[in-house]
Amino acid sequence: MNKLSHFDKNGQATMVDVSDKPLTKRTAIATGRICVNQEIFNAIKNGTAKKGDVLGTARLAGIMAAKKTSDIIPLCHPIPISKIAIDFTLEADTLSVYAKAEAKTTGQTGIEMEVLHAVSVSLLTIYDMCKALDHGMTISDIHLTYKDGGKTGIYTTGEK
Repeated sequence: MNKLSHFDKNGQATMVDVSDKPLTKRTAIATGRICVNQEIFNAIKNGTAKKGDVLGTARLAGIMAAKKTSDIIPLCHPIPISKIAIDFTLEADTLSVYAKAEAKTTGQTGIEMEVLHAVSVSLLTIYDMCKALDHGMTISDIHLTYKDGGKTGIYTTGEK
């Protein structure tokens, strides 16, 4: 049975002590998507949304979110982020925007939460900027697709 590391022997939530862990290079990638209607898809694609550059704003929001992850997730360590990149792919066949965040650090703990947070906030920002056109957008499939570094090594879903 796995022991959940964020609980002490009494079952109380606690921040994991990473002070004895070695510094290692760590990378993580997360993805997710937002499904929209044709009008929103066209506005994003053509840059005609009334609130401005949807994907540019969503990218900045995601970067900011990654940098503030430990302020939002209670037991998450603040870590130095050496890289955070967020890319979007417009998928006409599914009327969706696919988001991918990749981050790197050299530290004592992983950077998975930062990429998951970045994707989530990026997609929420797209929703916020487009909700005047339709409230029926659906955010889904937010998940970790790759991580490397630390004692557990590589995890991958095989997605690109």
